[in-house]
Amino acid sequence: MTQDKPPAGDEPAPSSQDLREQVEATREELGRTVEVLAAKTDVKARAHEKATEVKQQLAEKTHLVTSRLRGKATHAAHLVQDRAAEPVRAKATAATGQVRDKAVHIGELAREKTPEPLREKADQGRRMARANRAPLFAAASALIAVLVIRRARRRP
Repeated sequence: MTQDKPPAGDEPAPSSQDLREQVEATREELGRTVEVLAAKTDVKARAHEKATEVKQQLAEKTHLVTSRLRGKATHAAHLVQDRAAEPVRAKATAATGQVRDKAVHIGELAREKTPEPLREKADQGRRMARANRAPLFAAASALIAVLVIRRARRRP
């Protein structure tokens, strides 16, 4: 091993124990450096980490957008209900009941004639709709109310 500077006259030469400690410290530092470089070159692990990060961001954004849409649908339904006259609200409520009854009837007919794999997918959709029931009903009621109002305005 060569030294960059020759030892000066007043500095004592390092002992063999000091040299061993320096070599061991250098080995440990080199080991850590190699580990860091190996981690940077592990493309599969880095890709997995990035995919996990992107999934988390997507889940957060999806939750945010869903919350906003629910709020807007509820707000729109309340606005329509507040602005609609009482007879229009009564008709919308009656129409909602009729639509619900017909939907149940059609659903039963469709269930009887649908193959099993499609039924499983439909059940999955039904569970999702039930989980988001309030915004769906609010949006349906708002749509029905708008349609009833438009129809009422057309009649002389």
